[in-house]
Amino acid sequence: MPNATVTELRYRREDKVLDVAFSDGARFSLPAELLRVESPSAEVQGHGPGQKAIIAGRRHVGIMRIEPVGHYAVRIAFDDLHDSGIYSWAYLRELGERQAELWAEYEQALAFKGLSREPARRG
Repeated sequence: MPNATVTELRYRREDKVLDVAFSDGARFSLPAELLRVESPSAEVQGHGPGQKAIIAGRRHVGIMRIEPVGHYAVRIAFDDLHDSGIYSWAYLRELGERQAELWAEYEQALAFKGLSREPARRG
């Protein structure tokens, strides 16, 4: 149902997972890492085809805040200080429906670039 609205958002801080329920009964559990690396912001998605950034080292990223944007979206502030993405209900639905495919593409892109989901070690 393309016009389904979000009826519940619940962040499970210990699991770093955002549970999303829609008015048509669909439910998804979206890891904070997936939400971060698939942020709809121009910083991640770029301004045109082929410009998407591959964001590495976010395995342990968490969510600090979730703020409503009208009646159609939320802005998510992550603990790596990224907060410029506005996640529409339609985009949250797409992330839920395509989660397995997006994870596979993300892991392939990381491997291709020699990057990792693990944060860089400081030392």
